[in-house]
Amino acid sequence: MILIITPLPLELEALRAQGLRDNAQLRLALGGHGKVHFALRTQALILEHKPKLVVCAGACGSLSPDVRNMDVVVAERTIEHDFKLRFIQKPEPTFDGDGATVARLKKEFAIRAGDFAIHFGVVASGDEDIIDLERARELRQQTQALAVAWEGAGGARAATLNGTPFVEIRGVTDSADAHAVTSFKENLSHAMKNVATVLRTLV
Repeated sequence: MILIITPLPLELEALRAQGLRDNAQLRLALGGHGKVHFALRTQALILEHKPKLVVCAGACGSLSPDVRNMDVVVAERTIEHDFKLRFIQKPEPTFDGDGATVARLKKEFAIRAGDFAIHFGVVASGDEDIIDLERARELRQQTQALAVAWEGAGGARAATLNGTPFVEIRGVTDSADAHAVTSFKENLSHAMKNVATVLRTLV
C-alpha cells in the first residue's frame, strides 16, 4: 500500500477532487503544517498502515526559471535548508528520494506528453515562507533546489527512522515572490491536479 500524505487540508481536498480515494493499494492522509507536525503524523501513519512507500504530496514555490507554475517537481533529494549549525561546519541534512520510484517516474514520463512539465531534482525543505526574490535566489544558491516547500524533510526523517521508502512530489503554485500568496490560491487546484496525474502512475 502507498501512503500519500499532504501537509494542508486544501491539498488533500484537491487530490480527492481528482478521484484519488482510499483503497487496498492507496491511502490518503493529512500530515499537518510544518516539519515537526508532519513528521509526527507520518510516524503515526507508518505504524498504523505499514506502507511500502510514503509520498509527501503538496504545493511548492519555484526557485528556477525553468520550473513554471503548474509543473510538478519530483525530489531526487530533499534538503533541510533551515537546519542551521553554528558551532561546526556541516552540510544541511539531505534525504534521497526512493530511487526505484524516481526511476519509474522518469521512465513513465519520458514517453508521455502533457500540458505540464515534470522536473527531477532537489526540493528545499524548511519552515519558512519564501515570498521574496532575493531570499529565493539565496536559497537556490545555497541548495541548488528547483523548488521550495515546508514539510518534506519531516516526512523523510520519519520514513528513514522506520526504514520505509519515501519521495516528495510537489506541484508548483508560485514563484516564491511577492505574489506567492495570491498565486498559491489561484493555482493550487490545477497544480494538485497535475500531482494527481503523477501519483496515479504509482498505483
